Amino acid sequence: MKDNQIKTGVLYAALSYLFWGLLPIYWKLLQGLGAIEILANRVLWSFVFMVFLMLVTKKWKELTTLLCSFKANKKQGFMLFLASLLVSCNWFIYIWAVNAGQIIETSIGYYINPLVSVLLGMIALKEKLTKMQCISVGLATIGVLILTISHGNIPWIALSLAFTFGLYGLAKKLIPLEAGVGLTLETLFITPFALIYLVYLFINEDHVFLAVSPGLDILIILSGIFTAVPLLFFAKGAQRLPLSMLGFIQYLSPTLALILGVFIYHESFTSAHLLSLLFIWTALTIYSFSKTKLFSQTSRFKRKKGAKI
Repeated sequence: MKDNQIKTGVLYAALSYLFWGLLPIYWKLLQGLGAIEILANRVLWSFVFMVFLMLVTKKWKELTTLLCSFKANKKQGFMLFLASLLVSCNWFIYIWAVNAGQIIETSIGYYINPLVSVLLGMIALKEKLTKMQCISVGLATIGVLILTISHGNIPWIALSLAFTFGLYGLAKKLIPLEAGVGLTLETLFITPFALIYLVYLFINEDHVFLAVSPGLDILIILSGIFTAVPLLFFAKGAQRLPLSMLGFIQYLSPTLALILGVFIYHESFTSAHLLSLLFIWTALTIYSFSKTKLFSQTSRFKRKKGAKI
């Protein structure tokens, strides 16, 4: 039973990261739209899809009960609203960066993200870092500094993506909810802002949706499904897998994005990028190994051996 759960978890997690890794192809198809219009439509159609899903899976009552509970538990409601703002910022930066020819830097951001989560856990949740994890964070910092020095400025795209998604994960950890219900509420909170912006575009006749072609309209509507489905797959995978295994699978997404940026969209990949990524990959390898059973067993063996001596 446990083996079947792990196999199912690997499948769900791999599908979610495969989706995310290939999403630059999809956003490139929507290059005619501004990043804010894409984001507004992404939020709106994600909400529509999630409402439909809640009705089909009969979780509407659970959703409304939780929404009503925010009157008494304002802190939880605020944290969920904050999570929705963070993920919206992350989506906007990502969409803009992809269409601005910065896919490689987005991949670096998501390589850095796990280590940012480690730092946030240490600062916000008082989690203690092991020596191996401290080394990992140090190596990743060197990688970012190499990028900063080579660019002549701070790699804000990579760092913004890493920190907005890291803070989003922290907010979600502080308010554990069923994946579908949580995502529906997140999109609900931000949908009014998306609607206001879309109405503004229609009034000023500056919109692309319903103004160019039915094919493009369909692609815009599908953005809701392409947003919600990988998040739901990820939640299902995370429920079935140990974090160490999930961490290894996580690197599928930025690796695919890096391959797309270099080989499909022919973005500039310099020696500084390579050197920076070598430090980050080394940091991630050390961090991932420190979370495995093999490392734990080796550490316990060394402690026992030291105690005997």
